[in-house]
Amino acid sequence: MTEHIQRQHADGILTLTLARADKKNAITDAMYGALADALEAAERDSTVRVVLLRAEGDMFSAGNDIGEFASIAVSGGSGGGERNVIRFLHALARATRPLVAAVQGRAVGIGTTMLLHCDFVLLADDAQLSTPFVNLALVPEAASSLLMPARLGYVRAFEMFALGDAVSAQSALAWGLANRVVPLYQLGTEAMAIAERLARQPLGALTETKRLMRNAELLKQQMDAESACFAQRLKSPEAHEAFRAFVDRRPPNFHAVAH
Repeated sequence: MTEHIQRQHADGILTLTLARADKKNAITDAMYGALADALEAAERDSTVRVVLLRAEGDMFSAGNDIGEFASIAVSGGSGGGERNVIRFLHALARATRPLVAAVQGRAVGIGTTMLLHCDFVLLADDAQLSTPFVNLALVPEAASSLLMPARLGYVRAFEMFALGDAVSAQSALAWGLANRVVPLYQLGTEAMAIAERLARQPLGALTETKRLMRNAELLKQQMDAESACFAQRLKSPEAHEAFRAFVDRRPPNFHAVAH
């Protein structure tokens, strides 16, 4: 378990904490591996009844570690570092335990799309959700190209993906991306209270209810299709320009780039 993913298990609740606040909780390949390990282990552990996802610092996650992606895109590498990303995504799709998320500040990219796999999402009143994949010349992941339109409708989902603008906590609640919005100072307490309530429920009934509501195989198929396209896009001239601009600290110029 990497130091940037903290794990605590008590009273039937497995709490997984993104603990890389100095880097805005950007998720590295090693962190994805630790998260996948934890979720896979939870499926085999009868004492885990609920998984709570949270983060340290003033934001939930800046998304994928841009430095890792930039090195692949700029060098034209193979993108093999996605292996643990895919493991984590598949673990989300297969998860039978209720997943609770507590989100403060910005949640970017995978920081937002992972919430589509959570069964109870609490947002602090300062939360802002965004999915700026197209801004980086990439495509959505985590089966969000399927789940986001189903949740929000096509036009709102397209706007989130194509323009990448942040959605406020209250709008996210109104659109069906969250269960509740709470004051920031209450986020941890409220999330734990919900996790404790779920932990007291009959686990068999909960897991069967979740299984009936979600098609894990369909989600995995969509994830794999997205991942294949994502890997291709990561090596594209557009992505090379996007990440080179990031490294050079300048706006990208996609007009002069072949697509």
